[in-house]
Amino acid sequence: MLSADLRQTLVMTADALAGAQDPWWVVSSAAVALHGVAPIEVGDVDVLMSVADAQWAMDRLGVVPIEDGASALFRSTLFARWEMPPLVVEIMAGFHVATSSGWTNVLPRTRVPIFVDERVVYVPDRAELAEMLRLFGRPKDLERVRLLISQV
Repeated sequence: MLSADLRQTLVMTADALAGAQDPWWVVSSAAVALHGVAPIEVGDVDVLMSVADAQWAMDRLGVVPIEDGASALFRSTLFARWEMPPLVVEIMAGFHVATSSGWTNVLPRTRVPIFVDERVVYVPDRAELAEMLRLFGRPKDLERVRLLISQV
């Protein structure tokens, strides 16, 4: 069961992205929760989008890209935080993760629609989400993989 804050944030996100031209996905902990895994702690909602749609969404939402949004592990061509919903929504386009073979582009191949209060939110399928979280490799991501696989 989704928390009230997560549910409201996902509804606001789906409404805000309804005019997107390209596919978009909720990933990471929020996607794990949307697959029905419980308990799972969701601190924010991560959204992957195309560069054009991310720019459109940022303009529409009145948020500006963060220039220093990169870390040693992650970087994005465009990155912004939408702070109006109960949980922060991180909008990412051109998202990459650092791996042993260099920077690896992260763009889901699968797209599963999940209904949240009559809105559609898209996530990668379970197998691809687990693969993505393994690629991230942090302890919290590996725990999410364990929960995702054990609660089918």
